[in-house]
Amino acid sequence: MSERKRNKARPNIAAILAGGTGRRTGGDLPKQFLPLAGKPVVAHAVEAFERNANVDEIVIVSHADWVDRMRSIVEQTGARKVKAVLAGGAERCDSSLAAIRYCGDREVNLLLHDAARPLVTQRIIDEVCARLADGAGAVNVTLPVVDTIVEVEDGRVVSTPDRSRLRRVQTPQGFRLDVIRKAYALALADPAFRATDDFGVVARYLPDAVMALAEGDGRNLKLTYREALLGLEALLTSDGDAARP
Repeated sequence: MSERKRNKARPNIAAILAGGTGRRTGGDLPKQFLPLAGKPVVAHAVEAFERNANVDEIVIVSHADWVDRMRSIVEQTGARKVKAVLAGGAERCDSSLAAIRYCGDREVNLLLHDAARPLVTQRIIDEVCARLADGAGAVNVTLPVVDTIVEVEDGRVVSTPDRSRLRRVQTPQGFRLDVIRKAYALALADPAFRATDDFGVVARYLPDAVMALAEGDGRNLKLTYREALLGLEALLTSDGDAARP
């Protein structure tokens, strides 16, 4: 268990977003249910937040067709912090909104995490919680971009951004509940709103909110295609439990 629990005015609720249908991974099972080192991918994420001393409560947002299976997996993990398994919607932002609604009017922090990132580390969770405890309203987890990135239009390279200014985004992203709730209220009132990552919603609609960054980790990979399972399993084998610091 993490030993970095801080004094905090607001409890930290971790919402694990597992509403995907698995179209890109193929097969009958969504990616969050695929086996990884003897247990479903989502179970690794649940256990990471379960063991973190800064996390007070966990909620899981699942695709409506898979809620019963998700509840069964939670029972198998023995996680005591999981208080609810909710049904999400058609879009990724619908799952975030389900987690926001679940929190009601409580004065809490909300950590939104992709279930498809099973190797999230304790250090990342600690840092996100620390930034929130220090007064940030929104926290993004990022890593530097190491490859050259080009912008392409109609088959032509139109620009090469300065990669020193670019970052790769990971989760969990952390928020004061009142900040993320207000940002989404403004977004949903905008006819031009298009779903993006949750931090991006705050950055666009509440640009004056206090924002902070936490450092990501190369092991905190997102499972997008089935082939990536081999790489994730290799990381678990080489690093032991990657969810530890």
